[in-house]
Amino acid sequence: MKVLVCVKRVIDYNVKVRVKADNSDVDLANVKMALNPFCEIAVEEAIRLKEAGIASEVVVVSIGPKAVQEQLRTAMALGADRAIQVETDDMPQPLNIEPLNVAKLLAKVVEAEQPGLVILGKQSIDSDNNQVGQMLAALTGRPQGTFASAVKVEGEKAMVTREVDGGLRTLALDLPAIVTTDLRLNEPRYAKLPDIMKAKRKPL
Repeated sequence: MKVLVCVKRVIDYNVKVRVKADNSDVDLANVKMALNPFCEIAVEEAIRLKEAGIASEVVVVSIGPKAVQEQLRTAMALGADRAIQVETDDMPQPLNIEPLNVAKLLAKVVEAEQPGLVILGKQSIDSDNNQVGQMLAALTGRPQGTFASAVKVEGEKAMVTREVDGGLRTLALDLPAIVTTDLRLNEPRYAKLPDIMKAKRKPL
């Protein structure tokens, strides 16, 4: 089974965000960027599925300018097999892309790759919209499990435990499916510097 993981480049959560002098936008000049924390969890879950022999290939995809290749290579250093960049050089700040447009672009990638499972972070820490996963499920006609705190693939079904107001709810989703990750799904591993350097030499 192929697993597609959608990741986003965001300002590192340890960095204090600055606003431009004219108050028009966030100042990204000389700011450290990183993988969105929820996306890190999605990558980790996909890699764990591969290590368990459930996934045969992990593909990561990101939308944005050439700079997003840094985050794609980080995901490959963590264990992803392939990376896809949907280039948007005409939009230098990827956080300006509306969630519906992101979902439409990702739907085309899903159509081309035909993954058995798509995993996304439930939201990004910059825009905090929590919309792309749900929109992607609607556009592709795939069942969805949001806010996942546990994922188990059993045959042709994905058992997704999600956190709800009353506690936990487990859904049995027919594959192919869409899953968005919550914080308690796993604790991501971190790539060692030599691994990252090796990944920089891998073609995307």
